[in-house]
Amino acid sequence: MTEPSRKDRFRPLELLTLSAIVAVFVGIVVAASTRDIGLGAVFLGIAFIVTLVTLATLAITGKPDDAEIMDLDDQDRKGH
Repeated sequence: MTEPSRKDRFRPLELLTLSAIVAVFVGIVVAASTRDIGLGAVFLGIAFIVTLVTLATLAITGKPDDAEIMDLDDQDRKGH
């Protein structure tokens, strides 16, 4: 069985980082416009969850490349 590539291993970290960046931006904008830190924190959390779910959904709906197809076929043959 082959080890996952570096790109595959860091994919979750990329999704979390991008979601955190978007969430911090939304939280700062809401807190600055309403002058309410609590409301900014709530929107930060909501933005993080929504962004993470959206990015993860988009990531799994992508068409697999040739390497992924070969790996899936190999796993099917081995009975995993």
